[in-house]
This record gives sequence, C-alpha cells and structure tokens, in this order.
Amino acid sequence: MSSLSHRPSDAVVGQSIPHESAALHVSGAALYTDDLVGRTAGVLHAWPVQSRHARASVTALRVEAAYAVDGVVRVLTAADVPGVNDAGVKGDEPLFPSEVCYVGHAVCWVLGETLEAARLGAEAIEVDYAPLPAIITVREAIAADAFQGGQPTLHRGDVDLGLDRSARVFAGELDIAGQEHFYLETHSSLALVDEAGQVFVQSSTQHPSETQAIVAHVMGLPNNAVTVQCLRMGGGFGGKEMQPHGLAAVAALGATVTGRPVRLRLNRTQDMTMTGKRHGFHAQWRVGFDDDGRLQALDATLTSDGGWSLDLSEPVLARALCHVDNAYWIPDVRVNGRIARTNKTSQTAFRGFGGPQGMLVIEDILGRCAPLLGIDPAELRRRNFYVDGQSTPYGQPVRHAERLGHAWDDLTARADLARRRGEVADFNASHPHAKRGLAITPVKFGISFNFTTFNQAGALVHVYTDGSVLINHGGTEMGQGLHTKMLQVAATSLGLPLSRIRLAPTRTDKVPNTSATAASSGADLNGGAVKHACEQIIGRLLAVAAEHLGVEPAAVTITDGIVSGGSGEPLTWEALVALAYAQRVQLWAAGFYRTEGLHWDSTAMQGSPFKYFAYGVAAAEVEVDGFTGAYRTRRVDIVHDVGDSLSPLVDIGQIEGGFVQGAGWLTLEDLRWDESDGPTRGRLATQSASTYKLPSMSEMPEVFNVSLLEHAHEDGAVYGSKAVGEPPLMLAFSVREALRQAAAAFGPDRAAVDLAIPATPEAVWWAIESARSQSSDDADARRAEHARVTVGRRARVVDEPDQPDADAPPLDPESERLAETGAAP
Repeated sequence: MSSLSHRPSDAVVGQSIPHESAALHVSGAALYTDDLVGRTAGVLHAWPVQSRHARASVTALRVEAAYAVDGVVRVLTAADVPGVNDAGVKGDEPLFPSEVCYVGHAVCWVLGETLEAARLGAEAIEVDYAPLPAIITVREAIAADAFQGGQPTLHRGDVDLGLDRSARVFAGELDIAGQEHFYLETHSSLALVDEAGQVFVQSSTQHPSETQAIVAHVMGLPNNAVTVQCLRMGGGFGGKEMQPHGLAAVAALGATVTGRPVRLRLNRTQDMTMTGKRHGFHAQWRVGFDDDGRLQALDATLTSDGGWSLDLSEPVLARALCHVDNAYWIPDVRVNGRIARTNKTSQTAFRGFGGPQGMLVIEDILGRCAPLLGIDPAELRRRNFYVDGQSTPYGQPVRHAERLGHAWDDLTARADLARRRGEVADFNASHPHAKRGLAITPVKFGISFNFTTFNQAGALVHVYTDGSVLINHGGTEMGQGLHTKMLQVAATSLGLPLSRIRLAPTRTDKVPNTSATAASSGADLNGGAVKHACEQIIGRLLAVAAEHLGVEPAAVTITDGIVSGGSGEPLTWEALVALAYAQRVQLWAAGFYRTEGLHWDSTAMQGSPFKYFAYGVAAAEVEVDGFTGAYRTRRVDIVHDVGDSLSPLVDIGQIEGGFVQGAGWLTLEDLRWDESDGPTRGRLATQSASTYKLPSMSEMPEVFNVSLLEHAHEDGAVYGSKAVGEPPLMLAFSVREALRQAAAAFGPDRAAVDLAIPATPEAVWWAIESARSQSSDDADARRAEHARVTVGRRARVVDEPDQPDADAPPLDPESERLAETGAAP
C-alpha cells in the first residue's frame, strides 16, 4: 500500500476540474431535500407554534381549535413522544418544552394536508404562559452569574510574573458579534415509515449519524431502525451540524403517528428565529510587551453567548481558547473560558467553530496597541510570529512555522505592499474627507476535531463487473466540493478516469457511525477512508493482473484504465475486473481512516489536538468616506496554504467564499435582539434579508487576487493536501484592520482608535470621530500617560503600569455626553 500522502505523477487529484454538480446547480436540476416532496405521495406539512416570550412557563396548551381548521390532521405534543422528549446531546433541549427559553421556541407542531392548513391550525392553538425573568445579553449573564457547562482555563507559565516584567501593559475589553449562517437552503427534513416500521429520514444535515441517533432517541428505537440520508445541502457553514436533529425527529414522529410522510421545512423567518448563530463573545484582557514590542504575557477571560442550551458551546469555547494565540508566540498565557446562558436561540457551530472569536482577541489587541507602542501594525505582527521549536499554550509544537514567514513575504512581494503604502500615505495627505488603509494579517488554524473520537471516517467502494465504480463515504456535500475531491481521490487511487466513477448520496445504512462534516476535516478524513478502500481493491486486482502478465504485483501499473506490466499485452481495466470476478476475487471494500498522533486532555487543556496547522496571509486596502463612514474594499491579496491541493479550482473558490463570509461577519452582519424591558424583549429584530445585511457584489473587493502557497506538501495527509474550509474566513481580519487604519488617518499621526464588531459604516464613523477628537498634543499626551478610554460599544484600553484603571483621564465633553445618554454605538 502506498503512503497516505504519496501522489503519483498521473494523479487526477491536483487537477482543476469543476464541481461535480456544477451543471446541475446552474441548470436548476440539482435536487435538495425539499425537492423530494414532489416525488412523494401523501405528504403532510409541519408548522410550529412559536413562543412570543423570551422565557416563560407553559401553563396551558389548548389544541382543540386547530382540529376545526380544514386540512389539519394532527397536532404533535410531548404526549406523542414514545421515547425521550429531548433532542440535545446534553439532555438539555426538550423537543416539546414546558418552559420556553427564547422568542420563537416551538411549543408544539401542527401537521396539515397543506402548508397553509398547518399554518392556520397553528394560529388557532391557544397557549397560556407565565412569563419569567429573561437574560438577553452576555453582559447581563455575567452580572447575574448565569453560566452553563464547563469553565476551562488554558494556562502556560506565570502570567502575573510575565505582566510584571513587561515594559508596557495594556488592559481592555471587547464585544464580538455573532453571525447568522443564512445558507440558501433552510432547514429541511422529509420522513416516512415503511411497512416494517423502519424510519427513513431525508435531512439537510452535516451529521447524518447524529441525526440518526437523536431521531432514534426520541422515537425509542435502536439506531438500526432509523436511516438518514443527505442528498446534498444548499449550504451549511456549521448551522446544520447539530441543529437539524430535533427537526428531523419532529418529522419522524409525525410520520410514525400518522402513517404518512411528513415534510418539515422552515421558512426564512422561522429558520432565523429558531436556529442558532455564531457565538457572540465578550473578552476582557491584559497584555504585556517588552521594549521591542514582543508579546510577553496575556491574561484574558472569554465569555461566549451560548443561548438557552449547551449545543456545541463547550467545544466551540475550547477551540476559541486554543486559537487565542493565532500566529504569535506568547510566553506566559492564562485564558479563562465560560459560557453564558441567555434566553436566545442555542448558539451553535459556525465556520471556524470558535477559532475566529479567539483569534480576533489577539488581532484586536495588536491593532489597538500598535499605535500606543509606536510600532507599525504590520511590523508588530511580523515581529511576534512563531518560529520553529516553539509550542502553543496548550503544548502542541508549531510545525512548519516558517511557512507563516514565507506566505507573509510572498504576499508582500506579490501585492507590492511597499509601493502601495506610499500611495496610501500620499492619498491620505491630499484628501481631507476620504482616507485609505492598508493592512496585512496572518492566520494559523488547527485542523482536526477538538474531540479526538470524531477524527475517524468510513467509506464503501464497489467495483461492478462492467468496471464501473460506485463510492459512498460518510461526508456530506454542502456546496464545498467534498464529493468532487472524493471522486478525484478514488480516480487517483484506482488509476481510472473520472468518467468511470460515480458517487452515491451519504446515508447511514451504507457508512455507519460517521463524524460530522465539520472542522474542515471532510477531505482529510473521508479522503483517507476512500483511499483505504480503493487500495484494498487495487491490492487484490494487482495480484490477478500480475499472475496474468507473468510479473510481480509491484511491476503492475494502472494508468487511465490501462493495466500494464512486463512485456505482456496490456489489459483494459474492464478486462481485469472481469478476470478477477471469474476468479471470485472480492471487488468491493469498506475503508476506514483515523487521524493518528492526536491526544487531548480537555480538563487540563493540554495536548496535541490538531493534525497540523493551516497558514494564510491576507492584505486588504479600503477607502473610507469621512462624512458617513461608508467604505469600499479596493483590493484584497491572499496567499493561502492548502498543502498540495486536491482540487485547486475548488480550493480557490473556498478561499474566496470564506474570506467574503468573514468580511461580512466583521463589517456588515449586525444581529440585533430587543433588549428592552417591554413585551418584545428578546425578539430577534434582524430576522430577514431586509434587516440583516449580507455581503453582496457591491461589497466584493474591486481587485481580488488569490494564490496558493507553493512547496507546502503536508506529509501524512491525503495526497499531501490540507484542509481549506474554515481557515480562509479569518483572512478577513485584514479588512477590519484596514478600516481601523483608515479611520485613524482622520486624526493625528499614530492616533489610536477602537472599532466595533461588526465595523458597519456607523461604527466606522464613530471611530473617525474618535480620531478627529484627538489633536497631536492630545495623542502624544495620551501615549505619554499610557491611557486610552472610549465609551459605549467601543472598548476600553488602559496602559496599566503608569495609569491604573480608576485614574484614567476624564472623557472629553462630547464623550461624557455620549456616556451619559448612551448614544455611543
């Protein structure tokens, strides 16, 4: 068997080919879960009865009136559940709750002959509530000591001593916004029960095996009585890793109770008000630098907004803690983590899985402290990079750390940053009402599940007697190109053209016990399993070919479907398969892969949880209008490390898409909940595309250059490749830092400004006003006094040794007014 990372010279992997469903996507012929409803007879439609309270006890539920609505067939309540009335892996998510915990929480579900009948039936149901006190924000949860789950600490060295020996110490806090997934396809399930009582669920899910387990749990069935299939998803981004399970269970319950297929598809408003988001975070920190601007110590507390239940909040928090260092060596570190319990949707996985929030803390620190240190932000970052021989705060050696510098230097040259910095300076000097900023930021992102057990995958490969091949693996396709890569892996492993291979939908009765398609590990894990299955088959076929050709198996090659070896007449693949079948040689195999070398102590927060690190660097140039704070992204340049790419066209698309999604999170997408004390408290105000701003073509960079890092082979990964799903999202830090620099340019030289997240035009305008309020003397005085204070949603920074927090200089009159009126953003 060849090594996992060895790539033959004629490999199909590495070729730039279109997505395997591209033609189906653009023609509209690609089928998604809800498209199957039209191909299924007698389907009932489900509609939820949603709470209008952020938190309340359900004191009475009267469903009789719903049955008077024409077309209503059944109202599902807790009394119908034959198994356990809970859809969470932590046992804290009742499917039919007696206490609603967020606005939009489903109390029960109505099944109707039509969707309209189900909706009208839901409106007819009467629910009595006893309202209870609700916590909406993370700051409220902190004040109320309302936390859930574990409270881990990541620790290395002596932080107090590290801060004491630091020449400069700063302290501050930061509010990090959440983000709505806004996948094109909302949550959808279609369930039916066959004559033997087998439950079959078509689900838009990133984790079919876990959907299967939760459905079985609710239904009181063994797992082998439930089959879950995922045909494809119209986007997932982590939002379909945990959240589909309860919805699939409702559909399965309805199908079992009525004996008819049940379709459950959330409309956009339901999806946004019922399902989780990226976790918002609050961070408090102290950081120390030496005289040369090198990081010495970091002491921080990260509080995530978990929402009403745990969901995946604990591993999300763990990954945030493990990524708070990003690309930088920090000798002494102490980072405490905790999860706030709030009365909002249960926040969940989102591309990056806590990593972006953790990395944003240190990137924000460097961006805010660079002017106070008198060091260019790019130089401050480059000066603190990891070097070979150093380890992360959790004890994992940083392999290939030199790639950070290579990518940084490569991008600096490709993007001509030295010349363009001069152009930016000239533009700013000659334009009083518009300014530009140019920033460069790095990414170091760990690849593998934090939970070691999940780092395994299976595959099933069939070779039929006509030589055609069918592959099935445990990963799910959500548009990211995983199936495309798996076809390329199989073609390379078998020595066949892509035309001979077909891929079947992901389903639990073909490949069991699979992990979620998440953590950027889909290609690593499933590619390893597909390759293992193919190599078993090839090993058997090479023995047959060797006997026929009169050579040793090692002398036989299969290239583009032609079997050669020695001086004998070459065989076609089809002839070899027929020969093997005649000799009763097994022509199918189950493959398995587990990531080796991982170990993780979640209690001590120590070990090597990641197979490797993916690296990347991005430079962004923006232009900001001084009157409105409106901005445009003039140019973005990226150099990203994907190892030896399995599929370059797919990978470049993922880098571009990840970057844009990250830019949306950091600059546009502003989730807002009603924080008032009135009857609408806890309501999501941004529950549609009309109120929640998504990136559009107008926000795309005018110039967008993406390059793959060269000479980046990753030994021990499938064909030398690296994961690409999540790391590019953090490249968008460069846009926010460029906006910070542009806003600061409206003030005196080396003005220090803070910037809210997301950095909407309003937030940028406030940053501009902050810069304008600083005269040169003020800026110099503030640096001399080692203090910086802002108000409202903008965070606070104090340089501690010379100016303790309590003695921070007073706000200027305008800031005092804003603080008193709460008018700051």
